[in-house]
Amino acid sequence: MRTRKVCEYIIDSLDENGYLTVSLNDIALNVNENMYIAERALRIIQEFDPPGVGARDLKECLLLQLKARDILNDDIRNLVEHHLKDIAENKLTLIARKMNIDVLKVQHMIDILKTLNPRPGCNFSGYNDMRYIVPDAIVRKIKGNFEIIINDGDIPRLRINKFYTQILQNNGRNSEEFKYLNDKLQSAFWLIKNIEQRKNTLYNVIKAIVEYQCDFFDSGINGLKPLTLKQIAKTCGIHESTVSRATNGKYVDTPKGVYELKFFFKNGVTNDGGEVSSESIKNLISGIIAKENPRAPLSDLIITKMLKNEGIDISRRTVAKYRDELGIPSSNRRKRFD
Repeated sequence: MRTRKVCEYIIDSLDENGYLTVSLNDIALNVNENMYIAERALRIIQEFDPPGVGARDLKECLLLQLKARDILNDDIRNLVEHHLKDIAENKLTLIARKMNIDVLKVQHMIDILKTLNPRPGCNFSGYNDMRYIVPDAIVRKIKGNFEIIINDGDIPRLRINKFYTQILQNNGRNSEEFKYLNDKLQSAFWLIKNIEQRKNTLYNVIKAIVEYQCDFFDSGINGLKPLTLKQIAKTCGIHESTVSRATNGKYVDTPKGVYELKFFFKNGVTNDGGEVSSESIKNLISGIIAKENPRAPLSDLIITKMLKNEGIDISRRTVAKYRDELGIPSSNRRKRFD
């Protein structure tokens, strides 16, 4: 019972990633137990699924998972305990020299580490951590034309109760009841009118976006064009701030997936055939890197030259910026040795 009490305390102390962020000493003091019982309880928790849960740091998390798979040996333990920083920087040759082993063996062990989960508790978070996107509008191509449907099915319809209009009709215009109800009814009419106006504004903004970005809705990311709030505001005959408010936090379900409306507003560059959005350029960079030889990855300078051959003239610094935004490491960190 003493050990179980400590186990329950440890479970309650795990963070959303499955790590124990409270020291065992503090746990022992809080439950009035000795360190032997606390350490025993932690060992029990660390045998639970998913493997790695109850770890106090990344190293321990990885070692627990390797042990659970029965592939923990001296070399891979050494790699985890002493070379995680070098792994992050892809310094495989340096690791091989320090460990006095072949670089291909280092590569093999790192490939194993990449199959482990550094956040074993993330898949077991509570329902409150779930995020569902309900699109505010749906765009579908019907008989060659894009149709827009505002998704307001979950929004209750506001109506004026006839009971109050009847009271107004039965009261004199100078009575206090009439003045009070008339004021409230005018506010209600104003609210309903504004909700309807917001719906119309959203429809018109999406319609303008679809017309301008029709190439995206037909062919995907590479068809995305540079677009500003000012351009849409001018098309719709409204202020830029109105477009910003109308698109803020709004999502649209398209034939190419669900996107936030702000996604369609992108900066870009001018190429030989017109303007290209930053998102399209990122997609091209991602495609170039996906096809590279992993034993000789392409530098940002080479990628810059390849894009220039395609008519896209951007700087090496911009390529590096877009690559970082895509979450793709630099060439020296992408290099493989097998």
